[in-house]
Amino acid sequence: MKAWAALVPALLLAGCSPEPAPAPPGTGLEDAAIERGVIRDPAARTLTGLYAREGDRLCVIERGGATRIGTFIDYGNGIGCTGRGGVTQTGERLRIDFGRGCAFDAAFDGDHLRFAGTVPAACEMLCTRRASLAGIAMERLSDSVSEAEALRDPRGKPLCG
Repeated sequence: MKAWAALVPALLLAGCSPEPAPAPPGTGLEDAAIERGVIRDPAARTLTGLYAREGDRLCVIERGGATRIGTFIDYGNGIGCTGRGGVTQTGERLRIDFGRGCAFDAAFDGDHLRFAGTVPAACEMLCTRRASLAGIAMERLSDSVSEAEALRDPRGKPLCG
């Protein structure tokens, strides 16, 4: 009987040990898709790449601790914007600085870049006639550094080089 008396508390304690929490549904499927390259790993997303919307283009290159950004917006008939500068990232928030007082926030979700709905008046110097950088949204076409480096403005000058 003494042996049972010592065994009962041990069994009770063993039955109370916590089990690991189950993984959220779909986690294994998502991990497998990331491993096989079907979807991009959200933890490994970088800004580097080439982005576009219709005839508009944007490049980002991260190199040596600095991140360069360049864009050209083409509304046709000689109306558009061209800007080159730097960008810093904090989570999904970007701070784009094209210089001379043209600095504003943008959003980045890993595949899409969206400029703020309003930009400083100083950004007008980058645009012709009634064009604006405000509210521009572009989707990633490529995360290739070489493609981003190859992007040129309408005059043939490198945007991110």
